[in-house]
This record gives sequence, C-alpha cells and structure tokens, in this order.
Amino acid sequence: MDSNREMDPQHQVPDGVGEQTLRALGALSKALETTERARGHLYGFHQLTGTADFELGDAVRLLREAGHEEQAARVERDIVGRNVIPGHWTFQIIEAYNSTYHEPFAAMERDIVDELAGGREHLLEARLKTLRRTHGHPDHTATPPAS
Repeated sequence: MDSNREMDPQHQVPDGVGEQTLRALGALSKALETTERARGHLYGFHQLTGTADFELGDAVRLLREAGHEEQAARVERDIVGRNVIPGHWTFQIIEAYNSTYHEPFAAMERDIVDELAGGREHLLEARLKTLRRTHGHPDHTATPPAS
C-alpha cells in the first residue's frame, strides 16, 4: 500500500456504513474515551490520597518527636487509614467504577462497533486524517511506513 495515498483497510469505512452511523460511532467512541480520562482522574485521586496517608504517618512521627503525643495519637487514631467514604478506600472506589460502569460501557461500545462497522475502530478519526493531512507531504502519510 502506498502510505501517502490511502488509509489501511482496517480504517476504511465499510460499505453500507452511512454518515450518520459513522458520526454515531464517533460519538460513542468519544464518550468511552472520556470515561478513560475519568478513570485516570480516579487513579490520580487514589494515588494522591495514598500519598497523603503516608505523609500523615510522617506528621504523626514528627508530632511525637516534638513531644505532642496526644495530638499525634489523635491524628493516628482518627485520620491515618481512614475510609474516604463509608466502608471504602480509594482502590474500592476504582474497583466499583470499573465493574459497575467502565467495563460494561467498554463491552457495549466494542459490541456496537463490531455490529455496525465490522470491528473497525476510529473510522471518524481516520476520515478526519484523510481530510486534514497534506497529500504528498512526507510528514502527512496516511499510514506508518512498511517495515
């Protein structure tokens, strides 16, 4: 295939897939990508909260070293290791999000792409690439170089 001319077959719109379907599949894919971003924020929340908990451990140690045993004991008892919502640490929030929302959404999107586009992903983006690139320019090829 001449990588400067056309998209690879996996990114060409199958026969019978109309413009409205193509746009609907693009919107579905974009929504799923947004959930991926949300998951990333959950992991950031998870890591920041975990880091804060370990930093609290340092604060407890420093309070004790400064002779503030009562305050150190309060922080250690009431805050270190505390649930962020009743019954949940952050990893449990991520697990619940994944199993309740993200995994069913991803499976549904996969099924619909399989049903309507023969499993071909990112068709709208591939069309945009075809429209927006400068044909003939060596840095605007349609596909990666053949290996």
